[in-house]
Amino acid sequence: MRTHLAAVEEVTREEGRRRAIEELSDPLYGEQEPSLLDRFLAWLEELLAGFAEGAPDFIGGWTVLGPVLVLVAVLVIWLIVWLRPSRDRAAGVPVHESTPMTATDHRAAAERHEAAGEFAAAVTERLRAISVDLEDRAVITPRAGRTATELAAEASDVLPGEAGGLREGARLFNDVAYGDRPATADSARVLRELDARLRAARPAEEVRG
Repeated sequence: MRTHLAAVEEVTREEGRRRAIEELSDPLYGEQEPSLLDRFLAWLEELLAGFAEGAPDFIGGWTVLGPVLVLVAVLVIWLIVWLRPSRDRAAGVPVHESTPMTATDHRAAAERHEAAGEFAAAVTERLRAISVDLEDRAVITPRAGRTATELAAEASDVLPGEAGGLREGARLFNDVAYGDRPATADSARVLRELDARLRAARPAEEVRG
């Protein structure tokens, strides 16, 4: 009887091991691997725990550890702010990286890229066309180094009816600039339709006049 039970136990162990291997080989586990920030925080936690345990009593472990913890906390907060995917990093990305072309030229480039399935370039060129067009029409004041976020904010003051579309256009441009999300055919379409609406839009003051 004991022999039979031992065999059952052995089979059970082997079966459990096999199932565990199959479970861990699931691709889902690979997708859930800890990020660089997670690994850093885990390493830091272990480091601080070891330091706290080994701090000499005669110098007052927490007297030394306290300032170190404050410094580390500041560093961790900075890393979280800098590395988080949702941060508005693109607030400092200029719409134009070099001397702007005409709005017509930017539109032609956007059309070519969109037709070729190069949606990121289409989004970029289309927002540049919008920027140049708004400056040419004196909707916004020409200014070098203007970012997509600033463009949307300044144009929204004059064209409040398109404020939502301008913010969305700036977001799509920013996503392309930092690779937060891949550009799609829908992204290019949204910018193209925004461009068409803005060309027909009149500043609020003119409408009231």
